[in-house]
Amino acid sequence: MIKRRSFLGYFSIGWLTACFPVVLAACAPKQATTEATSSTPDSASDDKTTSKPAAKKTADGFTVVGTVAQLEQAGYIQTKQVAVTKDPANPKQLLAVNPKCTHQGCDVKWMAGAKKYDCPCHSAEYAADGKVLKGPATKSLAKYPAKIVGTQVLVKV
Repeated sequence: MIKRRSFLGYFSIGWLTACFPVVLAACAPKQATTEATSSTPDSASDDKTTSKPAAKKTADGFTVVGTVAQLEQAGYIQTKQVAVTKDPANPKQLLAVNPKCTHQGCDVKWMAGAKKYDCPCHSAEYAADGKVLKGPATKSLAKYPAKIVGTQVLVKV
């Protein structure tokens, strides 16, 4: 017959061994969110299309992010690194911002009808130029120079 002290020792070792993977997973650094989680389309969004970033860079450091046709059709172009819209006050001017919310890094969504960016995680709102309209975010989105050359939309990130 096994002694009580031995039984409790074996039980404790078994319990710790069984719980170790769970504890290890809980303490591991957070993995990047999946595309489905980080960019779930908001039902209030007027436009639901985004374009994939092109890897083509120009000599002056600008990167092609889409075409004028894409911008005209969707009203915006959004990649993982940049979101481009037309300036609501001056439609001939482009506004490019970093689409990561400055509060906790969620991907913001362009709300074409309201002409603002909305963070789906904590409801922060940003103007088209990246300025904070409503918290909890306190810092504006980073701005990038953008231009149209021919039929391409270019941004310098």
